[in-house]
Amino acid sequence: MPHYNLALLGFGNVGRSLADLLLRKKAELKERYDITYTVTGIATGRHGSAVDPSGIDLVGALDLIRTGRTLNSVSKAQIAGPLDFIRTSQADVLFENTPVNHETGQPAVTHLRTALKCGLHAITANKGPVVHAYRELTELAKAQGKKFYFESTVMDGAPIFVLFRDAIPGTQLKSFRGVLNSTTNIILTRMEAGESFAQAVKHCQEIGIAETDPTADVDGWDAAIKVAALVTVLMGVPFTPQQVERTGIRQITPEMVAAARADGTRYKLVCSAQRECDRVQACVAPEQVSAASPMYGLEGSTSLVEFKTDVLGDLTIIEKDPGPATTAYGLLADFINAVRS
Repeated sequence: MPHYNLALLGFGNVGRSLADLLLRKKAELKERYDITYTVTGIATGRHGSAVDPSGIDLVGALDLIRTGRTLNSVSKAQIAGPLDFIRTSQADVLFENTPVNHETGQPAVTHLRTALKCGLHAITANKGPVVHAYRELTELAKAQGKKFYFESTVMDGAPIFVLFRDAIPGTQLKSFRGVLNSTTNIILTRMEAGESFAQAVKHCQEIGIAETDPTADVDGWDAAIKVAALVTVLMGVPFTPQQVERTGIRQITPEMVAAARADGTRYKLVCSAQRECDRVQACVAPEQVSAASPMYGLEGSTSLVEFKTDVLGDLTIIEKDPGPATTAYGLLADFINAVRS
């Protein structure tokens, strides 16, 4: 029975949800897939790091974090930064969940490159490396006989990349449209209920959906990098968020939202891309969608994407009310798929 050592780089909401899921699925992984594991490393941004080749008590580590303590007390080694953490963790799989850098993808690109060069499978929920280093990391993984997987980067745990990779081979993606940013959808939904833009943003910050600085969401950067990831991987055209025509939702007022509802439409931050030969035109912008659109009925954090392919016509994926747990599932699915293949 194969046994895998796991290292978790980044232990925020998603990383902790992954730890919870690994604990909950431990018996199932063994019974259904003959997979057993030991967590040999956890590195956090604010609560220290721990490496123990004999295994870290996940329940104890979660308790340390939840009570505001550090992981340093349970570490068997001194860690000098993320790269040293990767090299000393003695892991077989790295889960990289550090904050996204829309402009360069760093330092996550370096983290994943280092992991692959050290012979680890590299799994991430970080969109930056997908748009800024997809080909490099994919080719490096192939050369090393390992996998670079990233299902959780777009629509959390919904099977998008694995769908095109494994389930519908031989298709060509011609275009897509959808709502890919949960925060803006919550904001627009709450504005329909009478809140101001500022009140809706504050609510998202209070429930942990939006950062203290909501720029990435409300100005369309998060949506743009997801569009770029889909174009890069599924259309095979290297694309960055800077190449996406981008308009956020700051200019949308409660009066505009009310007028749209009176007219039978709703505002949504729509992501789209269209391929013409080797050229792609991509856009993120608020649109008024009619009741005929599948995007019209989206509430709260629910996401949707419609794909148009050359052989299947329209294919739509909807993910209802995603959160850290669904993102964590995408990471777990990548782990299972990586080691089974």
